[in-house]
Amino acid sequence: MIKLLVGLCNPGPDYEDTRHNAGLWWLEAVARTLNARLVMDKGYHGLVARTTVNGQNVWLLAPQTYMNLSGKSVAALARFFKISPQEILVAHDELDIAPGDAKLKLGGSHAGHNGLRDIHAQLGSADYWRLKLGIGHPGDKAEVANWVLKKPSLDHRIAIDQSIDRAVKALPHLLAGDMDKAMLLIHTSKPARPKTPRPNPIPNPNPTPEFQAPEAPKPDSIKP
Repeated sequence: MIKLLVGLCNPGPDYEDTRHNAGLWWLEAVARTLNARLVMDKGYHGLVARTTVNGQNVWLLAPQTYMNLSGKSVAALARFFKISPQEILVAHDELDIAPGDAKLKLGGSHAGHNGLRDIHAQLGSADYWRLKLGIGHPGDKAEVANWVLKKPSLDHRIAIDQSIDRAVKALPHLLAGDMDKAMLLIHTSKPARPKTPRPNPIPNPNPTPEFQAPEAPKPDSIKP
């Protein structure tokens, strides 16, 4: 069961539409779905909301510490409310996944992501859930810093928003701890192609008249 939903980001209007804030885009969509309002809480160094789902308290958190100190915010809230790493889901941008794709995973390496790196250090554990939202790779390692701090192209943003929508639809499964069902929704980026119906035949505007054999003459009309 997930009790703490985290969306990683850099604070401020200069960063709100940049690729590094994909985690926040998802968290904001979740907040709208749950009718929860994110407000600044200095005690937890971030924007915080609390709501109740099926009798269970659920926390939403957007750290406002800048990306490389995200763990300071996550650990402060998790420790105060005694939330274990396995009950935390962190949504973040992922370079190694194409825009439009997303992956749900428990544990693993931070893979160089500065937000995850600090969460690892502050929690003292890598065993928390991650929602990886694909933003694509610039193709050159030297360009990564500029890439994540720039706005995605329109087609990439549309694709990222589609992956966010799928992940929001998986929210009931995430909160219930049914990760297999959540993965099925989140990982399926392309819906099954419907079968193409066979077209109806087009009527011929000039049909060929059907051949009809002449009637045989009646016996009384046959002349000798």
